[in-house]
Formats: sequence, C-alpha cells, structure tokens
Amino acid sequence: MGVKGKVDFISIIIVTRNAKSITKQCVDSIFKHTDLNFEILFIDNGSSDGTLEFLKGVPKSIVIQNKENSGFAKACNQGIANAKGNYIVLLNNDTVVTKGWLSGLLYWLKIDEGIGIVGPRSTNVGGNQNVGSVNYKSMTEMEEFAANFSRVNYHTGAMEGTLSGFCMMFHKNLTYQIGGLDERFFPGTFEDDDFCIRTQIFGKKLWRANDVFIHHVGHQTFNKNEENYNQIFSENQMKFNAKWNPSKFKNRTELIQFEQPFNCSRHYFPINRMKYKITRDK
Repeated sequence: MGVKGKVDFISIIIVTRNAKSITKQCVDSIFKHTDLNFEILFIDNGSSDGTLEFLKGVPKSIVIQNKENSGFAKACNQGIANAKGNYIVLLNNDTVVTKGWLSGLLYWLKIDEGIGIVGPRSTNVGGNQNVGSVNYKSMTEMEEFAANFSRVNYHTGAMEGTLSGFCMMFHKNLTYQIGGLDERFFPGTFEDDDFCIRTQIFGKKLWRANDVFIHHVGHQTFNKNEENYNQIFSENQMKFNAKWNPSKFKNRTELIQFEQPFNCSRHYFPINRMKYKITRDK
C-alpha cells in the first residue's frame, strides 16, 4: 500500500543547482502531464540564482537545502531517505516529461517483478534509449512527437545492459535491498551506471520502456555552473574502473556473473537515513 491508503504513490526526486529556467520548465511539464499521485522532493545544492525561492513555491513538494554542492548521488540519497512514496523516480532537472510518462514507466514495474529499474526513451542520452535524430523545433512539436512515438511503441520494451540516470524509476524497496547511489562519484556521472550494476548483481533486470518518451537537454547543471564535464567524467571513470575493473571482462554480463551473488559488504551502499531525514512541515 502507498501513502494514506492509496495503492500507488510516487516520489519524484529532482536535484538542482542553479539553472532556474530549465528547472521551471521541467516542473511545469510534471504538473501538466502526470496522471498519478505524486510528491516532488527537491534537493538544492547551493543555488544562488533564485532557484531555491522558486522551489519553495512549488505545490506538492518538499525542499531540502544544502548550503554547498553535495553532489548528485548524495542529494538523491537525501531524497530517498525522505521519500514517502512506494515508488521512486530520479529525474534530472533538464528534462521535459510528456503525457502518460509516469503511468507508462510504472506499468512495466507492475507487470514484471523481475524488473529492478525502468527508464524511458529520449534525446541526448546514450545507448539504446536514444531515439536518434528528431525534427521537432518547439515543445509543442515535441509533445506531438512523444504522443505519436508512444502510440507506435505501445507496451513494447526490452531488457538493457545499463540505463541512464536522467530518468530512472524503481520500487523503493530496491534501496533497502542494494542501498542508494554511491557517493564517491562526485559531483556526478557514473553513479547511475554503478547503481545499475548493483541492481543486476542482485538479480533484477534493467528495462527500456519504448512507449515512454521524455525530452532531455543534457549536461545543463554542469554547463550552468561552468564545470568541466570532461574532466569530471574522466575522474569518475577512473573511480568506476577501480571499483569494478570492467576491462577484465568481455562484456557487462560476464562482470555481473563474476560478482554474483550479491554481497552486502561489497555491493551495498548504505543511505544514512537517520542523518538525512528532515522534519516535514507539509
């Protein structure tokens, strides 16, 4: 059961650090296109452009304020520790969601208990989640594209080797089974890949929902805060390689099989739920 007797209640976790206009566009799309019971948990990593003031005025939301940049992984873990939903969505603030997005993702988790994480199709994302080139030039055209894309691909999907963290949905119980995002990957990148690997070691599948399309701008927090994305990527890639040694294996499947069964001392990343818990006043 979910919150207040409702079967399904979804906690949408959004990490922010400046980029107010991008965040507002994301929030507007959530309220326009979300057809399930939800709350939004904003974790702000030291914004100074008016983002925090905007967030405090968003209905159905909780704002957690960090004085400085705590990183994406830790911020998500703060959100998870305070989430009331029985399902969690990690959503980048530089996304624009579309009609039926949340129910479309939830569908897959409910029909197959073997699925650990489900992700949508999009632009500016790697792997099979990328839809390729698109010809829409406005958000109105994007919504038309998304609606048609969903109709054509209705209730189709496929198992994936990894999923991008720009939008991930999973049952909250997963965070008790494998823990949260590994906070060593600061300020961001590779924490999503790491979370996917640990989910697979636990024996759960990663699933690509072909019938859900979300627009993704990409790298906006890095760009707005003038951070060197390539340098951050390289540093976290070294941390990732040191942890998993992927070059030792022919492919991801071989790595997963080598690491199984799930070992809490190696594979579980604890969320400091007591430390991260806040007093909710609404």
